[in-house]
Amino acid sequence: MDALVMIYGTPAGKFVAKKLGLSEPPRLRRGRTTPTGPVVLGKLDGGGLARETLSLLGITPGQPLLDVAENRTKDDKGRAQPPRYQQKPGAIVIDATGVREIAQLEGVRQLLRPVMRGLEPSGRIVILATDASEVEGLEAKAVAQGLDGINRTVGKELRAGSTSNLVFVHGGAGASDLASTLSFLLEGRSAFVSGQTWRVGPAKITHELTDTPFDGRVVVVTGAARGIGAAIARTFARDGAQVVAVDIPAAGDALAKVANEIKGSALQLDITATDAAERIAAHIARVHGADARIWAIVHNAGITRDRMLANLDEKLWGSVLDVNLAAEIRINDYLLGNDVPGGFGDEARIVGIASTSGVAGNKGQTNYAASKAGVMGLVWAMRDELADRPITTNAVAPGFIETEMTAAIPFVQREIFRRTNSLSQGGNPVDVAETLAYLCDPASGGVDGQVIRVCGQNLVGA
Repeated sequence: MDALVMIYGTPAGKFVAKKLGLSEPPRLRRGRTTPTGPVVLGKLDGGGLARETLSLLGITPGQPLLDVAENRTKDDKGRAQPPRYQQKPGAIVIDATGVREIAQLEGVRQLLRPVMRGLEPSGRIVILATDASEVEGLEAKAVAQGLDGINRTVGKELRAGSTSNLVFVHGGAGASDLASTLSFLLEGRSAFVSGQTWRVGPAKITHELTDTPFDGRVVVVTGAARGIGAAIARTFARDGAQVVAVDIPAAGDALAKVANEIKGSALQLDITATDAAERIAAHIARVHGADARIWAIVHNAGITRDRMLANLDEKLWGSVLDVNLAAEIRINDYLLGNDVPGGFGDEARIVGIASTSGVAGNKGQTNYAASKAGVMGLVWAMRDELADRPITTNAVAPGFIETEMTAAIPFVQREIFRRTNSLSQGGNPVDVAETLAYLCDPASGGVDGQVIRVCGQNLVGA
């Protein structure tokens, strides 16, 4: 039984936890679930994109703050209290796309203050802003970055599993480009994503947003036999995908179990083999027909061989870089450069797994950090190389996720890892899977070259 459940799942455990000063972590809203309270729209001067995007999602914004600001209550000493929303919001979407001046940030403060203690549990704050590269003047560029500071701090001050995220809009992106991102951030799918910032531009090809975005589409998941990989395979299958689950032959039994459960197909394969990409394509053509093409590939397979650098030999160094980075590059290069049965489709989605260790480094993980930072560099480089094709490339950077591997960490150290984020707990494998599925959604074509941390706003690299 997981130690966290043992601590908080019984009266005795709760008593001991209290004595140790360990508060019970908030329960997070997960899945394709929306807030129960109203979604409030906070529109500032020059905005309008958020309302249009919410309309596409079928969401009618609740009563804005300014409508109730005049109804301020007074305390027992006759002092005016801060304005409050008449009904506890489930989320607030702040349209700051027109904010260019320092003085306008006061409007952001006014909108945020009432919800800092007034959101429902697992509430959402989403800020939309214009990317600094597309505003004129030093003040406007500084203000755009200032919004990032607000977002990250708000994420650390929120309570009860609520999150805050900032989306920069660029390139003339419209409501249809933003719909998948706003939907993801409002729903429980983004439960472990907080304090993060990324960019959305115009999609080269637009698609409508649906609950089963991968119907009839083939998705390849490497490292799919267990843990995060199995959760990824299940999540894509839930959303309609025909999943090709890939893992090493030694994991064959577990791989077959996952593939059978989701009605997908299993491919036993060492991804470091020089012909790995050819074998993936051949499997798809054989199972799904010569006309079948890969809609998305999730490069999840990875290993750790942790040692202090002084004790790290050539074999341990090379094996991690080969599995975690070089194999991904080789597979992508073949599938991007060869139009073969079972290869990439015209709008392929390529996603990798980075890590907070790649963001900030981690003691004893020089090889792992190099490989995961390399995944981020690969994403950014491929965005530019594929600029003339409707193919997107992105990555997620998980923090502490509850898996069999992390369960082997000594309890005290494990509890510290869990607690060093804004949500005071480890994430679940499905949290990583949901973010990957969002990035691969046909409606997410405007999200390209982004690395999204799924870490509960972990202090590492924050």
